[in-house]
Amino acid sequence: MAFIVTLSSNELAGNQSKFRIEQRLTKSRPKSLNIDAALDGPPITLLVGEDPARPGRDRSRWLTWIGIVARHGTVGAVEKSITVDPLRECTESVPLDGPDGVLNDVPAPLRQEFDRASLLGTVGACSNAAWQSLESVLRARWPGLSPLLDWLIAQADPPAFGNSPADQSWQEQRDATGSLLRIADFPLSALAAWQRPPSEDAPYTAGLIPQPVEHSLIDYDVRVAGEAFEMFSEWRQGNTARCDIHVLHDASGRRLEVVNVNATPVESRLGTDMLYYHEPTKSFVFVQYKRLDPDTHSIYVDKRLRSQLDRLEETAKLSSPPMQPSEWRLGSDPCFVKLAYWPRNTERRPIQGLAPGMYLPVSYIRLLLEDDCTRGKRTDSSARILGYDQVERYLTGTQFIDLVKHGLAGTVGTTREQLYTLVKQRVDTGHSVVAAMEFSEESVRARQQRIRDRGAKRRTYLHRAYEHGSPTS
Repeated sequence: MAFIVTLSSNELAGNQSKFRIEQRLTKSRPKSLNIDAALDGPPITLLVGEDPARPGRDRSRWLTWIGIVARHGTVGAVEKSITVDPLRECTESVPLDGPDGVLNDVPAPLRQEFDRASLLGTVGACSNAAWQSLESVLRARWPGLSPLLDWLIAQADPPAFGNSPADQSWQEQRDATGSLLRIADFPLSALAAWQRPPSEDAPYTAGLIPQPVEHSLIDYDVRVAGEAFEMFSEWRQGNTARCDIHVLHDASGRRLEVVNVNATPVESRLGTDMLYYHEPTKSFVFVQYKRLDPDTHSIYVDKRLRSQLDRLEETAKLSSPPMQPSEWRLGSDPCFVKLAYWPRNTERRPIQGLAPGMYLPVSYIRLLLEDDCTRGKRTDSSARILGYDQVERYLTGTQFIDLVKHGLAGTVGTTREQLYTLVKQRVDTGHSVVAAMEFSEESVRARQQRIRDRGAKRRTYLHRAYEHGSPTS
């Protein structure tokens, strides 16, 4: 289906700057609009501009923005709303009416349906058949829109994950990627357009579709992939590992380099690790993923998990004592375990956003394993269990991300060389690794101000993908 938001030319012009900064739109819609009956395809949204009609003149409309509906909710007793996120500007204005209008190539019944759904000043919806007809005309006559349509539709209609080892591994890597974007304050949509890679052994990021270059960043000079490209070049040239690098630049000059490495077949992979390194403060956090049983919402603690905790404690020793106020942390734990929960059948109940779960610092897990709260059902049992019934206090995803964003969790004084060595160790032992390095010229104060700012933030960015040494965008 397609939602259609029709604004007058004056209203559109008055909101252009706001749209370009926020890249999202919330618009009230009539309560009478039956969305559920029309949800038969990806929820595309078309933002249409229209000159007010004059007596004796035909309508004059043009397509200016395209997005997808993130959610629709209640505003009041009379009206509801839709939130379009992401919302992206067309590379050029597309006329809908007149001799050159694309609607001329849409069959008459579907064109009439579109006209009824695009009344000035309202939100309407047309069927998936009408949208598919319009989409095919747009791709044929305006091929420059195809990359944007591909990027949006991949987010609007994502592939469902099953229970295969590859799908479960991609689920974990997807969650790690989303967490890194939230920590670094980039839009989740930046790395959300995804299609299944050709190989089940490929990293999650191998299936990402980069956003087309934004108007505001076309002239941004990106000469090299960055430090990550050089640091992990040996994996990119060999055949023993698959390494994908995605580089995001925002309008202020901050840069996030996301590296996703798989070196073992999915059947023998031991799980997913997430690392976030903030280069200005020489600090990283490490998260190891563990999947909770979908029925009991718990896991048994075995010898392998205990040995992994030992290695995480060794990793924590890379940190140095704080020597200045900006290096102070809430604790000495830079390593966490995320006990993540996915339903057994995510094809019917897909998880939107990050997977629910609990983030546990390693030192806290050690205390839990010595306490009776994690003992098995039998009082004389030596088995230990971690899960929602056993752990009363834990960090949620939002709490964990806020701690890292504010620099209150992580190592002190660790180098990129140490980060590389750590990633290599984890890859060599059979883990899939999703690591991100953030680079910026921000001062400590500027970083805090950006994070605390609750006003509208410019969400533009430039995306470069490097697959085996070749950049794409």
